[in-house]
Amino acid sequence: MLLENKTAVIYGGGGAIGGAMARAFASEGARVFLAGRTPGRLDAVAEDIRREGGLAETAVVDALDEAAVNGWVDSIAAQTGSVDVSVNLISQDALFVPLLDMPVADFGQAMDKLARSFLLTTKAAARHMVKQGSGVILHFGGADATNSTPGLGTVQVGFDLVEAMRRQWACELGPHAVRVISMRTGGIPESMPDVPETAPFRQKMVDATLLKRAATLADVGRVAAFLASEHARTLTSTQVNISCGALVD
Repeated sequence: MLLENKTAVIYGGGGAIGGAMARAFASEGARVFLAGRTPGRLDAVAEDIRREGGLAETAVVDALDEAAVNGWVDSIAAQTGSVDVSVNLISQDALFVPLLDMPVADFGQAMDKLARSFLLTTKAAARHMVKQGSGVILHFGGADATNSTPGLGTVQVGFDLVEAMRRQWACELGPHAVRVISMRTGGIPESMPDVPETAPFRQKMVDATLLKRAATLADVGRVAAFLASEHARTLTSTQVNISCGALVD
């Protein structure tokens, strides 16, 4: 198994992407700890994992509360002996407003939440990873610097902010054998509600790919498990593109 005896923490573990990663990590032998704000969604993912013989625990944790994040991660390290994988899938406060029309306070609040969340969660894991001399910090939704689109407001800027933090963290943590990687997909149709209103958007994601099929949640989970494993030990400070050609390097 790729992640046998590893410990993975996932913020936003009750969501579609977080759940996909959690299930894949557990199927590869990891013990997963899921954090979020909605107990029911976290418990549903954990039950799926346990039903398949995996190990999963849940906790309600505010990823903007430094004491709560540190306390949760410290308790996991004390319980398992390590923190091997950390994934932050906390959603952006996306504001689809042209920057020219964007209220300064709204922009600042959205960027502050995103930056603080990624700083707090990465610091909490990195403290333990540095001590143990190993670990993987995984980001999702890497920026496409070659294809900015008008009207995305805080979305593209937020992706770029996280990518800048990823590069800096990779530089600082590399000497401690801690890897920092981003995944980008161009969109996961499965992650959207399967209702008539979303059908055009889901089809647009497929049409934008070179392979004429979009990445699935299972694809996301499998690639994430590989990236978190020793099979990807040479990868750090980079984006991994699983967009089926929607995002061309």
